[in-house]
Amino acid sequence: MNKYLFLLLWLFSCSAMSLPQIILDTDIGDDIDDTWALMYLLGAGKVDLKLIVTACDDTETKVKLVARMLEAVGRTDIPIGKGLKTSNKEINQLSWIDKYSLDSYKGKVHEDGVQTMIEMIRNAKEPIILCVIGPMMNIAKALEIAPDIAQKARVVSMAGSIYIGYGGKEGRDCEYNVCRDAESARKVFSAPWEITIIPLDTCGTIILKGDKYRKVAESQSPFAKVVIDNYNIWTNRKHYPRDESSVLYDTLACYCTCSEDAVEIKTLNLSIDKEGKTIPDENGKPVRCALTWKDKEQFENSLIEALINPVKP
Repeated sequence: MNKYLFLLLWLFSCSAMSLPQIILDTDIGDDIDDTWALMYLLGAGKVDLKLIVTACDDTETKVKLVARMLEAVGRTDIPIGKGLKTSNKEINQLSWIDKYSLDSYKGKVHEDGVQTMIEMIRNAKEPIILCVIGPMMNIAKALEIAPDIAQKARVVSMAGSIYIGYGGKEGRDCEYNVCRDAESARKVFSAPWEITIIPLDTCGTIILKGDKYRKVAESQSPFAKVVIDNYNIWTNRKHYPRDESSVLYDTLACYCTCSEDAVEIKTLNLSIDKEGKTIPDENGKPVRCALTWKDKEQFENSLIEALINPVKP
């Protein structure tokens, strides 16, 4: 009898240790929220991050940025993939890596991040969650090459604006991640997989202020230091108060890969119009949307905790 009890306990513990498998597709290096999101995802310890793929503009330089971040927090075990390069536009955190070389990087860097993503999804024993926090050209290309991946993955994305726009204002806006490449977004939305989006309706007002910001800014955790060091040299830092973050849109998408407790999810049929706006449409794709908050405070506290007291992998 004791042997059976031990076996049951062992099986339960194995199940409890099984974390959601994530591929992160990020345009890190543009807006600073991707840096907060990556450090949150790693520090929270609630997912198994299998691959980070850089998206949009100078994806090669963005690989260097990710590599230095992973080195700084001791996570060079996570492979990096270079996504589709769309321009030579300079990243907004360039000074943080101006003396850094990938020659010394001990982790794995894949030259073709899209193909690596495809192979990882195809070979996964469990469905992969694609956490998409940038324009969707990498995901659209992956679907073009391998449409079958939609059967083995689901998408959680910071994307769209349903009823609320930038800054919490009433009315729909053309949200950047969709509008930057609306055709790619349409391809991703039309694929036969489950999609959850975190639109501006919720994520567009995430700002850490006062004591909440200072907890991160004054922390000696390497995760918090990566965030604050990059925030302070970020090209657009001058536009934000000294004791506040910028808007941390992407952090909520990363949170929703493993928990939806802080938000209210509603399924809406959506289409993407000619301008790139996400429009409720009875003929559109059913999309799970994080439309309203249930507990914003709980989310913000979880973000802070992941950065200042990160879980060891």
